[in-house]
Amino acid sequence: MSNTNTSKKVALVTGASSGIGKEIAKRLLKDGLIVYVAARRIDKMKDLETLGAYPLKMDITNNEEIQDAVQHIQNNHNGVDVLVNNAGYGSYGAMEDTQIDDARYQFEVNLFGLARLTQLVLPSMRAKNSGTIINMSSMGGKVYTPLGSWYHATKHALEGWSDCLRLELAAFNIDVVIIEPGAIQSEFGLVALGPMMQRSGQSAYAGLAKKMEALMKKSYEQGDSSPPSVIADAVSNAVQAKRPKTRYAAGKYAIPMMLVRKWFGDRVFDKAVMSIS
Repeated sequence: MSNTNTSKKVALVTGASSGIGKEIAKRLLKDGLIVYVAARRIDKMKDLETLGAYPLKMDITNNEEIQDAVQHIQNNHNGVDVLVNNAGYGSYGAMEDTQIDDARYQFEVNLFGLARLTQLVLPSMRAKNSGTIINMSSMGGKVYTPLGSWYHATKHALEGWSDCLRLELAAFNIDVVIIEPGAIQSEFGLVALGPMMQRSGQSAYAGLAKKMEALMKKSYEQGDSSPPSVIADAVSNAVQAKRPKTRYAAGKYAIPMMLVRKWFGDRVFDKAVMSIS
């Protein structure tokens, strides 16, 4: 394969095997971009390949696989123009109940892996004097919930990391955009729920864990959430904008939750969250 169309932007979407990542890839294909999709489960991206995407097997914590993916895109399409750092997951459970190795892995996936990938795509972006980096944060990067300390720590860190990166890359005409989803229909709740109950379902935090279990099931299993298309719309808007916003918040609860904390302070927010959970 060789680069036969230099006018089209080339996008790389990580975590594209399901949920938000898959929907973003579909939207960018519809928008006319050349789209590479990356995930550990390459078999789960066959539908995207049928639509015209180029699937890559990539574990965001595996440096060799990250390097191979970036080099492959560089060889065939002259680098990445739009990087969507979507790969990530939520590790829930009381802070005290969570093994430090599990906490470290949460950071490896949600921060350090995407940071390494970003480092590798930047040289070609700087050479072109253009590019867009979209980092998938969460409303959890601005607010917090019980039993989510390590997950929220990664998203708070990603927000600050992205703000610094935006300033560093401004001189090279590279935009850095943060997406802050609310409750979205995805595998997120199911992935987080099992480990949370294993860690804290029988511990001193069992009562709180059972309340959070009920809340997660309501949000992610009973449809009390927004479709992933609302996040794909936000990404599409950012990619097409001449001057994208630094942040896009979308999805159920995102804007109200962040506004409550911003305007009423931590104590009021604490009460609001605990009344829900």
